[in-house]
Formats: sequence, structure tokens, C-alpha cells
Amino acid sequence: MTMDDGRTSAVLAEANDMINTITRKYGSPPVQVTMDTLFHSELELESIDLVTLGVMLAERYGDEVSMAEFLADKDLGDVIALRVGEVVDYVVSCLDVPTAVD
Repeated sequence: MTMDDGRTSAVLAEANDMINTITRKYGSPPVQVTMDTLFHSELELESIDLVTLGVMLAERYGDEVSMAEFLADKDLGDVIALRVGEVVDYVVSCLDVPTAVD
């Protein structure tokens, strides 16, 4: 997990809202996710839901946050065991990358 300077907590809070937006379409009650919450076994999200989350994250944080790129080197077992914290840490790491200045 990354060192929390406020960004991790902020990204987790936004991810929580996004996840609740996704799960609401299934009629699920609101949930409070943590860094250890499992997408598959706890939230019962499918791969298409991860795609939706990826789109939402890119819209919020920019194209440098690519869920497809993040998931590309993971095997099926890794995706099934994916925790919210792994995605949050990935987003924070993308925000830490300096951008080129013209």
C-alpha cells in the first residue's frame, strides 16, 4: 500500500462512490469499501463491471489511469483476487508520475 498523504484516502472515497454507482444497478444496498475489499467475492463484480470502473476512473483522473493496462499483466486468478486497494494504489501511482512540461 502506498504512503497516505491524503490522496489514497481521497481516491478510496471516490472509488467507493463509483463502486456504489455500479452495484446500485443490480439493486444492491450501498456498501463501504476498504482497501482490503475484494471485487469478486465480496462485491460480486464481474469483468464488465471492472471495465465500467476503469472508464469512470479515467474520466475522473485522466487517460493516464488505464484499467486495461493495469489488468493486462494479471492472470485470471489475480483478477479474481483483486482488492480495491490494488486499484486505488495504481491510481495514486499514476497521479504521482510527473507530466511533461512544454
